[in-house]
Amino acid sequence: MKTSLPGFAIMSLLSSTMVWADALDDVKKQFIGDYELVTYVSFPAAGGEIDNDYIGRLSYDRFGNMSGLGMPRNLPERQSTSTERLTSGFGYWGSVSFNLDNNTVIHHVEGSPMVAQWVGGENVRFFEFVGNDILKLSLKDQNGRVTGTLTWQRLK
Repeated sequence: MKTSLPGFAIMSLLSSTMVWADALDDVKKQFIGDYELVTYVSFPAAGGEIDNDYIGRLSYDRFGNMSGLGMPRNLPERQSTSTERLTSGFGYWGSVSFNLDNNTVIHHVEGSPMVAQWVGGENVRFFEFVGNDILKLSLKDQNGRVTGTLTWQRLK
């Protein structure tokens, strides 16, 4: 005996799929742009917070790609007093996907000269927009504890 979904069930399924697709499209559009790093704060397991005093830039394009760069603000000063070549910070690029159920943006790392082991991996960031111009990206450990938050200001 052949069973089929009633017409209203099919319409309901299609409607919820369209709503999800619209929400995803809205989030993708909201990300597009260039950002300047405002703060990069770490939250150690022992408690408290550490301002890493970083500067940086982040970009998301309309083709589903991203690139991010960041470094300690005092790196040029440290380099000027060293005879060694100093490197510190992050720099990577790749494609982007989203998981709206978890409010995550996934950076699929294609290149990372600073942290080579990231290449081929995924940098998962929990996102929150504050208004239209502030983007907060948080890192969490395997227990779900926020270990760091990068706050980005959209450039105009």
